[in-house]
Amino acid sequence: MAEAKTAVAHKPIWIDLSSGDAAGSRDFYSKLLGWKVEVNPDPQYGGYAMATIGGKDVAGIGPKQMDEAPTAWTIYVSSADAADTAKKAEAEGGKVIVPPMAVGEQGTMVILQDPTGAFIGVWQAGKMAGTLVTGEANSYGWAELNSRGVDKAVPFYKKVFGWGEKKSEMAPNQEYTEFLAGGESIAGGMEMNTMVPAEVPSYWQVYFTVEDVDKSYNKAKELGAQEILAPQDFAGGRFSIQSDPQGASFGLLKMKS
Repeated sequence: MAEAKTAVAHKPIWIDLSSGDAAGSRDFYSKLLGWKVEVNPDPQYGGYAMATIGGKDVAGIGPKQMDEAPTAWTIYVSSADAADTAKKAEAEGGKVIVPPMAVGEQGTMVILQDPTGAFIGVWQAGKMAGTLVTGEANSYGWAELNSRGVDKAVPFYKKVFGWGEKKSEMAPNQEYTEFLAGGESIAGGMEMNTMVPAEVPSYWQVYFTVEDVDKSYNKAKELGAQEILAPQDFAGGRFSIQSDPQGASFGLLKMKS
């Protein structure tokens, strides 16, 4: 009898940081967000570390796998079949940067590049389900696509992950797309600001929920982070964006209760 496959919602399920200075990154985020970060001693995991809060997994931090790769956060979307998702991505004009790869017994990963150049991960759970703590203080809060051609990106994600969309006006002549899975808003996307230097490609931005954006922003600066966007209000709350000492951008977020 064929084994019945459980349907997996295509939602952000994990985040990790690929760093040119993994030790420095572990130190920065543990001090900023109070994470307990422990490197897996098993050599097959290549120095990958798990970050936890209260014993719950919040993120991974590891060394870069390729010298030319930037230090950056990656968002992983859950999939029941990573290989099938990779095929869909190629069929819809995306690129498979890292083909389906088993990560020990933990699961299978894929890295995709959407038609506008943004990288996103796919995770098919093995032993590690990717139970990402979300919305709690000092944990993952939101994922946002900054795209050079969001009108090409939105159809791609709809076809590959089956995401719905809800559009709103963020500012005059600036549209914001909320990606939906099962009717729930699970990520956002927008056209990149024209003021961003031309050499900056499309990218996915990770935001961390904090108790006080201004306080965490100032602490990050003390720890060596650089300002990208100073703390400011938006319709749903308050946020800021910074670059960590190793060069990865990240956001701080506090939603209105």
